[in-house]
This record gives sequence, structure tokens and C-alpha cells, in this order.
Amino acid sequence: MREVCRQKWNVYAKRPFGGPKQVLAYLSRYTHRIAIGNRRILSLDQTARTVTFAYKDYADDSKRKTMTLALDEFLRRFCLHILPSRFVKIRHYGLLANRGRDSRVELARLLIGPPPPETPASDEDKQRPAPVQLTCTHCGSTLLRLIAVIHPPRSIPRPPIPIDSS
Repeated sequence: MREVCRQKWNVYAKRPFGGPKQVLAYLSRYTHRIAIGNRRILSLDQTARTVTFAYKDYADDSKRKTMTLALDEFLRRFCLHILPSRFVKIRHYGLLANRGRDSRVELARLLIGPPPPETPASDEDKQRPAPVQLTCTHCGSTLLRLIAVIHPPRSIPRPPIPIDSS
């Protein structure tokens, strides 16, 4: 580490070839999925110590292809996708799951309907105190909404233990 820190580094970064949308599409494949799913591993030859798996070649019009690698090389490449400790991959289930998300979100918006029209405030509404604005103690956000206050259960009083004074 000391030797690396002694060197002067010149970092060169250039614009992505396909633009920011292509970079986002590339990165999203890594934040939302695992490195390789079980169904993509086609065969494991223990005698030849090779792994054959399916992949999509984005450089060749997104054609599906197969690749066979030595077990050591496959593991090396797989380990490149292991996140450092305390990093978490993003997962979406249900309404925001990847397959069919657009149609489900569109349906949800149709079911919710348009927002109700705003009504002018009455005198009674003007007399109500303004709601307390909560602030997150961690990030300072004021977007918190109080749903319910849950009080801890009351303890049941126990009968006194008789003391033997004999």
C-alpha cells in the first residue's frame, strides 16, 4: 500500500460512448440482480474442471450465447461481482418487480384515480392546530408521517411475595 501511495496518479475519465442512459442501463444490471442465476449455468464438467453458462452478448445485437470457462476463471469472474461488506443490492418485489412493472404501475394509477379537487378551507379547519412536523433523527428529512402511536404494554401487577419473618 505504501508503494502504491508513493506513485503520482493521473486519472483520465472520458464521456461514455453511448451516453448516460447506456451507463445507467449497464449499472442497473449489477444493482438489481445477482452475478449469475442458477438457470444460466448449463453444465459443470468436474473432470475437465469447466463451467458452461448462457449469457447475452450486448455487443452482438443482444444475442444469447454460451461460454465455457475453466473453473478457476469462472470463480475469478464471479468474485468480481461480490459486493464489499455492508453493501446491499437493491431488490424490488410485488408492484415494483421488474417483469410487468410498467403495466402494474399504470393500472395502480388508474385505480387510484385523479386527486380530489382542493376545497377551500372552512372556518372550522382554520381553527385546528397545524400538524406537528416530524424530523428524522438520522437524515433530517421532514417527509415523515405519523400513522399511529404504539404504547408499550402495561405490566400486570403481581401479588406481593409473603415474607416469612419467623
